[in-house]
Amino acid sequence: MSRSRRRAAAPTGNRSVLAGFLSLLGEFLITLGLVLALFVAYSLWWTNVLADRQASARGDEVRQLWTRPPTAGAQAAPGALDTQGGVGFLHVPAMRNGEVLVKRGTAPDVLNDGVAGYYTEPVKAGLPWDASGNFSLAAHRDGHGAKFHNIDKVKNGDAVVFETRDTWYVYKVFAELRQTSKYNVDVISAVPKESGKTAPGRYITLTTCTPVYTSKYRYIVWGELVRTEKVDAKRTPPAELR
Repeated sequence: MSRSRRRAAAPTGNRSVLAGFLSLLGEFLITLGLVLALFVAYSLWWTNVLADRQASARGDEVRQLWTRPPTAGAQAAPGALDTQGGVGFLHVPAMRNGEVLVKRGTAPDVLNDGVAGYYTEPVKAGLPWDASGNFSLAAHRDGHGAKFHNIDKVKNGDAVVFETRDTWYVYKVFAELRQTSKYNVDVISAVPKESGKTAPGRYITLTTCTPVYTSKYRYIVWGELVRTEKVDAKRTPPAELR
């Protein structure tokens, strides 16, 4: 083969190598895309399935416990209901998410079980049966049950109901803060700042991540207790839940 012909053949060989590389790159990117899609599906769907199963089982255990007579020597005060399984159930009709088991703490190993947790740090939450305080709760907005996914549907005047073994606590939403720093702990203070309240009361605060699919900021909803109802033998819910 002449030198001129060898020069002409070289570019064709380079194009073949480049085409092969691009083909391999394309296959890699497709595979990577599938892996990422599976990861997203796991994070946003399968973790919800697992968390909902876990929360349902724990909730059944709590309700079963409530049907048993109190153990000898147990305190009669509602604080005695703070069992390892959960203190009660949160109902927020505007979220359309059914009942949400509430447990102690807001660490990932608590919230990842598809429940809401009440704060024990950096500010300790007041409990509904306290004379005053802020019953401040957190739950995931996406994945792991996503119990507060629809928090943006909650508006002023909406009902938030907390159910314990013997009492329904009925709150009315009075304010919301759609975005604040994740480090803003004042929103869960006993008298929550930025809520408009300046005096002690019996408040409830719902907190979760925002925007959707991120954890950059926090979304806050505040409510105030308007009344309580004793639980009857049939556990008839208050009017707000019928």
